Amino acid sequence: MTTSTARSCGVASRARFDESIHAPTRLRLCALLRPVDHIDFSVLATTLGLSDANLSKTVRALTELGYMSTTKEASATRRDARRTTRIALTPAGRDAIDGHLAALQDLASAKDLSATATDR
Repeated sequence: MTTSTARSCGVASRARFDESIHAPTRLRLCALLRPVDHIDFSVLATTLGLSDANLSKTVRALTELGYMSTTKEASATRRDARRTTRIALTPAGRDAIDGHLAALQDLASAKDLSATATDR
């Protein structure tokens, strides 16, 4: 078992690839959520350049895995009855992204080490 540090998150985590979040959209979504408590759905859709339907499908899949949670609440800026949706990583989701980032860092370090070894 390898232990590595996900430097970008400042969290020690067991390095392991997670195929559930390896796809580019899922990885970007988890990475955006990692340093914050939650982000509004509309902000995520705009930031990621995704349609609401595409983001909704991705969030639903990660929620079913236990990696994300959603909450709906009344909007403070709207006068109508529409509600805003907030997306957050669960503890399992934070652990998954930390481990995945650590595994990617280990892979990058191994590449650096093998390049150094072949330069000799």
